[in-house]
Amino acid sequence: MSNNWILIETFGDAEPSVIGLGSSPKSFVPLHKLFRSASSRDDVLAATAQVLSGGLPLDGQVRDCHRRILAEPLRTFSGRIHGMWLWLGQRDETPPPRDPAGAWQFNLTKSTASGSNDLLDLYRVPRDERETQRALAGAFTRLVTNRDESEAMAKIVQSAPGTTHQAVWTVKRDDGELRAAHFSCRMIAEGGVSGTEVILRGITHDIGPAGEINIAPPPTILEHRVLEASTKEGEYRALVNLRTLNLLRWYNSDPAPDICWENLPDEPLPAIHPDDVPIAKQMSNALARERTNGVLRFRTLDGNWKPMTVDAVLVSLDQHTTAALVTLTELCDE
Repeated sequence: MSNNWILIETFGDAEPSVIGLGSSPKSFVPLHKLFRSASSRDDVLAATAQVLSGGLPLDGQVRDCHRRILAEPLRTFSGRIHGMWLWLGQRDETPPPRDPAGAWQFNLTKSTASGSNDLLDLYRVPRDERETQRALAGAFTRLVTNRDESEAMAKIVQSAPGTTHQAVWTVKRDDGELRAAHFSCRMIAEGGVSGTEVILRGITHDIGPAGEINIAPPPTILEHRVLEASTKEGEYRALVNLRTLNLLRWYNSDPAPDICWENLPDEPLPAIHPDDVPIAKQMSNALARERTNGVLRFRTLDGNWKPMTVDAVLVSLDQHTTAALVTLTELCDE
């Protein structure tokens, strides 16, 4: 632990824990297991509480006056602190550089995602292309997921408060570089304007070049291997939450063109035509027995409606959770 920055999560509903030591991921390690010394543990707990209550970085001395403690909060666009980098060392020591890390959250009730400038710095997103909120599916556009993708998607569908998840996935930054990133998150139930909402609070930690990290995965598919056949031209594949009919992510294809799905401020809200919602629900219910197909109209970027052929098949995310793998195909002009 000597001279390393410590990444601490403060997602809530549990005591703060360690999720990173230098560039090494940690699995929600309780502070008392990392700091054997009671005085060091107390100093870290006091610093964590101070940063959470005041919301400001910390640079001070600990009680024995021989050591220095630094803390840098990681906050979302809304200002909530999801964790912090913390360094504890001798007063004459120089702390090493910190890895990039950024806070983010998914509103699983509303199917939206929001990050932070730290996260978008990690992704190398240009300043004029940054959005404070978008559709949940947009959060996966830069990610090459690992074999645990089915597990992660099942947890999102179930949306059970208290659920945690950690994974090392590959991030394709906007400058084209592939980075290994450690994701840590916890689901929390929060009171919202329209009732209780389930929020997935998380931190992404850049742990190095993807090619140099053995646990950073190459592209893989869901373990049920329903996507072995390549997507044909004019087809667009997506994973859909059967409970809400919301898009979970585009899969093995680019997004369908002209369709609203990103939920950006200057675009119409993503939607299925109200008259077609009963058809979509009927298709969803029928998936328990057989694959289904139909024609549904989706809202377009210009505010109109675009009909597309929809073929859906049931896929198992885990033993208890299913979703729909949907293939969208543009209708041919007569």
